[in-house]
Amino acid sequence: MADDLLVARGLAVSYGRSRGLLAPRQSASRVLHGVDIRVGKGETVGIVGESGSGKTTLGRALLGLVEPAAGSIFFGGSDITALDERARRPLRRRMQMIFQEPMSSLNPRHTIGRILVEPVLLHGLAKSRAAALTLVNGVLDRVGLPRDTVDRYSYELSGGQRQRVGIARAVVLQPEFVLADEIVSGLDVSTQAQVLHLLKELTREMHLALAFISHDLSVVRSICQRVVVMREGRVVEEGPCERVFAAPAAAYTRMLIDAIPLPVVDPGWLARGAATDTTGTR
Repeated sequence: MADDLLVARGLAVSYGRSRGLLAPRQSASRVLHGVDIRVGKGETVGIVGESGSGKTTLGRALLGLVEPAAGSIFFGGSDITALDERARRPLRRRMQMIFQEPMSSLNPRHTIGRILVEPVLLHGLAKSRAAALTLVNGVLDRVGLPRDTVDRYSYELSGGQRQRVGIARAVVLQPEFVLADEIVSGLDVSTQAQVLHLLKELTREMHLALAFISHDLSVVRSICQRVVVMREGRVVEEGPCERVFAAPAAAYTRMLIDAIPLPVVDPGWLARGAATDTTGTR
């Protein structure tokens, strides 16, 4: 489709390789089996499935963090499947990731200010450190964190605050595509709602394409337009959230829906949860 930003076709990923003549032979284990997926410009697509379904491997392959064994990946109409690191470098700003556990992805030796300012300077989005800090302060305002957060360290922040920093680190580079991998799974329900509400607003305001990985369909259906259901490295169903949740075609999808904690969609829970704390202090 003309509006597709990211498209993968026949994507396959294997782990493990032969170790040669003098070492034990290790057979490759196929994790993804010919996956097709697309994410349109400004679209939010959920990727769901049980643990081990291949969700995270798919996300990392899309970002070039895992080398596919077969298939192709197109971004903005260009084939990026086989780009080396040097050729891929300009794409790093345009394709960002928000990690599941921000504590492990935020350097505890660096202040939040340094973590956010350095990428801005590296990618040439500001000509000076002062200009970069001004840009960072604007993003902190937008994600609901006080500006003095720049002087703090990750271990001084709550889980919700750290996840907001993770979001800020991704969006401060003004990307076109963001991959969010289980980013609310470790948060309480109220903080989940705040983070999801923020993410939904940012994707709309910035016209971001978002791939949202989760095992929880109740979360996916609250922010996504389409959903891709994975099982054992394969896509078993794909379509608009409204259709998939109302009339799933695959028995596996029905099993996932029956297992989620919110069997009846409540459109207001996200806004109510976000309203409980607008300061970002959780």
